[in-house]
Amino acid sequence: MSRQIIVGNWKMNGTSRDSLALVQALVAGVPASAADVVVCPPFTQLALLTDTLKPSTIALGAQDCHKDSAGAHTGDISAPMLTDLGVSYVVLGHSERRQEHGELDETVREKTVAAIKAGLTPIVCIGETEDQRESGDHFDILGWQIKGSLPDGFAGILAYEPIWAIGTGRAATTEEIAETMTFLREELVRQFGEAGKNIKILYGGSVNDKNAASILSITDVAGALVGGASLKAEAFLSIISAASAA
Repeated sequence: MSRQIIVGNWKMNGTSRDSLALVQALVAGVPASAADVVVCPPFTQLALLTDTLKPSTIALGAQDCHKDSAGAHTGDISAPMLTDLGVSYVVLGHSERRQEHGELDETVREKTVAAIKAGLTPIVCIGETEDQRESGDHFDILGWQIKGSLPDGFAGILAYEPIWAIGTGRAATTEEIAETMTFLREELVRQFGEAGKNIKILYGGSVNDKNAASILSITDVAGALVGGASLKAEAFLSIISAASAA
């Protein structure tokens, strides 16, 4: 069985002092036999944390990238710029990017292509709203997001984050997650054939140190995309331990 992946998405949090202290605590606390661990700080902290992470097994991730490798795009960061800093992973299509910045599936797809071309592992996020789930349209929505956001020959990670569970403290039930994971696996196989069986799927949405073990034990859950709990070393290390035991 492959190791699970625990990804910490810090979002727009972290001064230099706080970020360095958090990473130092994680480096000291993560056992060698743990799950694969990725931290995704804001762009402003990537260069600072590179050297601190080098002696450890913790990988560095970013929270977004542009679809172009260079150009007149004020305020944007390209995938080659990220690899130049030692970044290995990049989160793409998070619902907060889709909602706050108007990113469409096509936008996410273009960024995913750019990330793969630059040698990054993309973590592509999909998820439904509460209204879409309650109306019974959630599987259709997720299927279309997969089709629109993942390019042919996708070589990366899919992250399922129900929008109604992000930052709310209300994680999906194990039954809801299991049912959705079964659908996502079937959909990946339908769209990508045999290769769809090997695409890893993470769960995200109010994952914490108390519910991590039950979530990570669900079939086809290959790890977690963790938000708020990844900003607290003790909680994040507890989630990593749960993944190692799963």
